[in-house]
Amino acid sequence: MGDGEGQEPGAPAAISLETRDPREGIAWQAEHCRRNGSPLTGRIVAAMLPLLDGPTAVGRRMALWPGRVLEAAMPLRLAGGLHWLHLSGAEPILAPVYRGEVTDQPAIDAIVGEAVARRDAQLLGWFDGPPQTNEAGRSGALMGGLLWLADRFGPGFELLEIGASAGANTMIERYAYDLGGVRCGPAGAAVLIRPDWQGPPPPQAEVRIAAIAGCDSAPIDLADPQAALRLKSYVWADMTDRLERLDAVIRLARACPPWVFRADAADWVEHQFSRPQTAGLTRVLYHSIVWQYLPAEARQRITAALELAGSRADAERPLAWLTLETNRSTFRHELRVRTWPGDGQEVLLGEAHAHGQWVRWFEGL
Repeated sequence: MGDGEGQEPGAPAAISLETRDPREGIAWQAEHCRRNGSPLTGRIVAAMLPLLDGPTAVGRRMALWPGRVLEAAMPLRLAGGLHWLHLSGAEPILAPVYRGEVTDQPAIDAIVGEAVARRDAQLLGWFDGPPQTNEAGRSGALMGGLLWLADRFGPGFELLEIGASAGANTMIERYAYDLGGVRCGPAGAAVLIRPDWQGPPPPQAEVRIAAIAGCDSAPIDLADPQAALRLKSYVWADMTDRLERLDAVIRLARACPPWVFRADAADWVEHQFSRPQTAGLTRVLYHSIVWQYLPAEARQRITAALELAGSRADAERPLAWLTLETNRSTFRHELRVRTWPGDGQEVLLGEAHAHGQWVRWFEGL
C-alpha cells in the first residue's frame, strides 16, 4: 500500500510515528529520502516546508494536518502529486528539477511553490489517501517468508493479501527470485527480484501457489493508463530501477490482471477465513507496509479473525500470517510470521529495505 517511512542504516534520528508536527515530519521525511537513495525526492519534500507558511490551500492542509504526519505518510502524498504534474506534462516548470538540472534548494523551493500555487485545488486531492507505491521489490522478503513456511509445512499455498493496491505483490508467483543464491519462480520471468541479501540464505524449498487473491479499499486498475501513471507518480523519481520494474509489472498486469477485489480489509479477511480450507495447502494472510494505515478497529478484527482460524488449524490445514511492516519503535521494516497449529508465536525472520533493495535475514543465525 504505502511507501513507508522505516529507518534504514544511516537514516536520520528516529522520531515517533506518532508525531503530529508537520514541520518535524516533513524535515525528517526529506532527510530520510536523501539518505536512502533519493536526493531528488528529498529536495522536493524539503520544498514543502515553506508552503506551511504560505497562502495556498495545500500549505494550510499540511500545516493543519489532523493526525500523525509520518504514520499517514503526509509528505509523500504531496510528493506523488508533484511527480504526477511532471510525468503528465501538466507543469513543465518542474522538469528542470526532476531532470536534476536544478539542485539548489532555494531555487527548488521557488519552483515548487509556483507549481503548487497554480495547481492548488488539483493537488489537494492527493492528500485524500496514502501513497499507493505497491512496490514489487517487497516480494523478495515475502518470498523468503514463503520458503521458510514451505520448509515447515510443505510446498502448497493459498495466499491472501490485504492492502494489495494494484496487485504488484498479488502477482508474487509470476516473478523469478534470486535470494542469496536461492533461486525460485518461473524460468524466463519478465521480472527478476534480486535484493542485496545479507545473512544466511533462506531455505531451499519448493513454493507452489495454488490460489492467490488480494483486496484493497481503492484498488488500482493498471489497464487504465491514468491509474498506471498515478501509481508511477508515487515512485521516488530518481529511483530509475524501480520505475523500470514497475513498467514490467504493469505489462504483466495488463496481460493477465491480478485478482484484487475492492473491499474493506477486515470484512474481506473475516469472509476469507470463514471459507473451508483445502487440505494440503497452507493458507497465508500477508501484507506489506499497510498495517499502519488501518484503523485500530480493523487491526483488532483482523487479528481476532486470524487467531480464531488458528484455533482450528491442524497439520493438514496450516495457517500463517506473514507481514513486512514498520516497527513503530525502531522505524525498521521487519519480516515477521505467526503460524498455526500451535500458539501462533511470532518469529522475526529478518528486516528489509522499504523498496526491496536489500533483505537482512535473521532466521538460522
